[in-house]
Amino acid sequence: MPAPPLIRDLHPDEFDALGRLMVEVYSGLEGFPTPVDQPGYYDLLAHIGQFTEKKDARVLVAVTAAGELAGGVVYFGDMAEYGSGGIATTIRNASGIRLLGVRPAARGAGVGRALTQACIQLARDRGHAQVILHTTQAMRVAWGLYERLGFTRSEDLDFSQQGLPVFGFRLSLTRA
Repeated sequence: MPAPPLIRDLHPDEFDALGRLMVEVYSGLEGFPTPVDQPGYYDLLAHIGQFTEKKDARVLVAVTAAGELAGGVVYFGDMAEYGSGGIATTIRNASGIRLLGVRPAARGAGVGRALTQACIQLARDRGHAQVILHTTQAMRVAWGLYERLGFTRSEDLDFSQQGLPVFGFRLSLTRA
């Protein structure tokens, strides 16, 4: 069994490498729009390091024992910076997760789970009541991971991105 990945903040000298990884991951998703269909979205992926400049945002990466980038995610401590369609940017007392991507060779090794759990812990550390994220039908593997971690569908967060249905999820961090 491989060692769990190290989760840490993205270093500036890794911006381009993570951008290439994200473009590779998203362009390889069956049923997901291509770079030709949504060039602006792929530009966002390619320049994922720019999210480090946003207020209360962090780009986290998973690094293998060999020092290779296995995946990444953007954590938002301020939903006003989240940048999605729909109502998500108006929600307070919440953290957001966007742009989770795992290198194909690293899938099944717990990378996506570790990145998501790191974001959940950051939200808990801030004292937020919930974590918000979005996914699509093309991301069914991630969808299942989120549900196993306790996220539930929240139709009020759904929106359409250039004709692509995007589905909202919430994880409550408050005790009942």
